[in-house]
Amino acid sequence: MIRGIVINTILFVILTYIFSSTGLFYVSSFGVALLASIVLAILNVLVRPVLWLLSLPINILTLGLFSIILNAVMLQLTSAAVSNQRFYFSSFGASLLIAILMSICNAVISGLFVD
Repeated sequence: MIRGIVINTILFVILTYIFSSTGLFYVSSFGVALLASIVLAILNVLVRPVLWLLSLPINILTLGLFSIILNAVMLQLTSAAVSNQRFYFSSFGASLLIAILMSICNAVISGLFVD
């Protein structure tokens, strides 16, 4: 869990730097990125199972692709919980793009650090 928080914090900072000129995604500081990662971890433990269960039929119909939408929703909830001025996405499409990029990066990094 701690490793995931650290990885997400670093990913938030890197993705903010990459998308800084576009305005799609903004994190005001490293501390806010750390706070957002902690909030995301808490939401993933408390809220995600409920959302996953409610969306199970559509997730089955889309062969699991709806999970990307759930990841974007979790990022939007994180943005709302942290503060829209310090951590925000310009649109749901932006959070969807960040969710896809974070999923890919997390999969690659997790593959590198298999216990």
